[in-house]
Amino acid sequence: MINQYPKYKIALIGDCLAGGGAEKVHALLSIYFKKEGFEVHNCIFVDWISYDYSGSLLNLGIIHPESNFIKRKVSRFFELKTFIKENNFDAVIDFRMRTNFGLEFLLSKYVYPKNTFYTVHSGILEFYFPKPSFLANLIYKNRKIVAVSKAIQNLISHKKLGNNVSHLYNPIDLATIATLKNKYTIYKTNFILAVGRMNDEVKQFDKLILAYSKSGLPNKNIKLLLLGEGKNLIKYNELAKELGISDSVIFKGAVENPFPYYKEALFTVLSSKNEGFPNVILESLAAETPVISFDCFSGPKEIIIDKHNGILVENQNIDMLTEAMNSLVEDEKLYQHCKQNAKSSVTQFDIEIIGKQWIELLKINVS
Repeated sequence: MINQYPKYKIALIGDCLAGGGAEKVHALLSIYFKKEGFEVHNCIFVDWISYDYSGSLLNLGIIHPESNFIKRKVSRFFELKTFIKENNFDAVIDFRMRTNFGLEFLLSKYVYPKNTFYTVHSGILEFYFPKPSFLANLIYKNRKIVAVSKAIQNLISHKKLGNNVSHLYNPIDLATIATLKNKYTIYKTNFILAVGRMNDEVKQFDKLILAYSKSGLPNKNIKLLLLGEGKNLIKYNELAKELGISDSVIFKGAVENPFPYYKEALFTVLSSKNEGFPNVILESLAAETPVISFDCFSGPKEIIIDKHNGILVENQNIDMLTEAMNSLVEDEKLYQHCKQNAKSSVTQFDIEIIGKQWIELLKINVS
């Protein structure tokens, strides 16, 4: 193809290139920008890579790994500073969580150029901003902040944590998902699906298991299949036993390609305490599978149209979550309506559309 932006040089800075939604967006945008002719450079702080990406990579995680903590941090800071200074980037996009105020102040003041875009991928703003707004403004004043949902954009503005805040939704690659969902066959049938890491309480799989136990699904031999792993797995397994549904709850662990599971599931359930812009919902709908989700902060209500591509449940209402599960199983007309609308409801989030929006944002703000 003809390079549209042959002289445009961009740096994508992330925690790593594996594991989470922000990291997946980083990787996907690197591929898109490279395809569009950008000169793409990636930098990560942790040596963990599982997602495909494009462009060069500075892996700070492998620099002096055996050194003491202070030496390691200082050497990586100056390595990043040199990387930014020598390359003279047209734009820098930061996908990291930013909880160390001292580090972020130094990066903002002495390392990152003016044309830096700080992304915010969670409704838990403490992952990105120090609590006192005056400290946040020391880092972000006159900086460009890009939230992944309208709700997060509005909250940042309301709390006066930045004065140049916009939003761009997480992209998905519909063409790749269409291929991945047929990569292998799932022989288990008649199951609903939940996906996520089990290392903290955010995904609340315990509430999901409880809601499922109260539904009519176990008696209909409709299993609950969970993809993911983490320290809470044992606790969730014990809960299923206590509720007498251990034979109906399947812990599959983490899988590299979840899309055949999305494809075969009756529907996917998201029971999170909070989100940013959940890829699980996007990916399930892209695989033509409806979604039930708590109306948590933030993201689900900006993707799910209630009773059109899934069901949006009153936030943290377990009884209503149970009722929604029963509804999608018992109301065939509603289920088929949601299933037929699933994929078309997320075409607006395709990488070709979101990628162009990123380019427009870069062009508007970088002169």
